[in-house]
Amino acid sequence: MMTPELQKYYEDRFDMMSYPGWQDLIEDVELMIGSLNNISAVSDEKDLQFKKGELSILNWIKTLKHVSEEAYEGLNEKNV
Repeated sequence: MMTPELQKYYEDRFDMMSYPGWQDLIEDVELMIGSLNNISAVSDEKDLQFKKGELSILNWIKTLKHVSEEAYEGLNEKNV
């Protein structure tokens, strides 16, 4: 069952994602992923691990809306 606090959490998140600035951020994130997703520029293992971390965070941001929608729908299905 979704609590009022959790409902507000998702409503606020979806509200944030409805602004044009969110789409601008996602476009920037996609460009950053494209520029970082190139192992030929990696100089050593430390650099590789750092880039891997950067890509992980950027992919999390990129998929946040989709993952949030799926979680919200799943929670709503449990309430039916």
